Amino acid sequence: MTQITAYVFPGQGAQFPGMAKELYETNAAAKQVLDTANDILGFDILNIMFNGTEEDLRQTRVTQPAVFLHSMAQFVARQNAVLPNMVAGHSLGEFSALAAAGVLSLADALKLVSIRAAAMQKACENTPGTMAAILGLDDATVESVCAKIENEVVVAANYNSIGQVVISGTINGVEAACIALKGAGAKRAIVLSVGGAFHSPLMQPAAEELKLAINAANFSIGICPIYQNVNGLPCTNSVTIKENLIAQLTSPVRWTKIIENMVQDGANHFIECGPGNVLQGLIKKINKEAKVFAAI
Repeated sequence: MTQITAYVFPGQGAQFPGMAKELYETNAAAKQVLDTANDILGFDILNIMFNGTEEDLRQTRVTQPAVFLHSMAQFVARQNAVLPNMVAGHSLGEFSALAAAGVLSLADALKLVSIRAAAMQKACENTPGTMAAILGLDDATVESVCAKIENEVVVAANYNSIGQVVISGTINGVEAACIALKGAGAKRAIVLSVGGAFHSPLMQPAAEELKLAINAANFSIGICPIYQNVNGLPCTNSVTIKENLIAQLTSPVRWTKIIENMVQDGANHFIECGPGNVLQGLIKKINKEAKVFAAI
């Protein structure tokens, strides 16, 4: 059987103190990637990644570029390994996927990630929100219950795997939805420790800010398709990729659909590049037969 390799990249939440430090110290290609970061970002992110606390890393303006850098350091550390036949990234990870596919240069991708992080942090500070993981309910029930919460914003934000949906919105909206979803049969409803209501209408100001930067950036023809968050479908057209990236901030991450479509299109070898192993676990829940591996 021909090996069809899909590289996948995690999003915000995968960070941890000391991230990428070992890669920096042991792999020349990874070190080269990481050494460019401070000048592009304008602050010493490597010091925060290597020596910062969990609290330091939880700031959105730090978290997003840190996860991106760790992911790309792992990807280039595999430079003698097989190239991707397809790529995808969870939320923020979509920028890592675009860099891995050669659609964006590493420097341009990092600049966009930095702008995205700052815009999202500003939106979070202006309109407080939160997110919660809902376990044990089908997608349609979660959507229906959220739609019935009155006078608040609460929507399905991440379709992570079958029976695992993350909701997002105002603090009161998410709390009310959690109570209603437990009443509808959810096994668990867990409010997450996040900075705001990502992938909800509350991110519209951030999307407007990011739109200007994305439209001004240089997007090239990549070496393979990217399966995008907003619809789970493969794409190689730069105009469409840009539109989907902008829409991503206020739209749900359709991760289940992404993996199902990748498998349907022949993917039989998944490699996760980035901190942690969350995506490997989600992929196995979506498709028990999938072969999943860590990058290093």
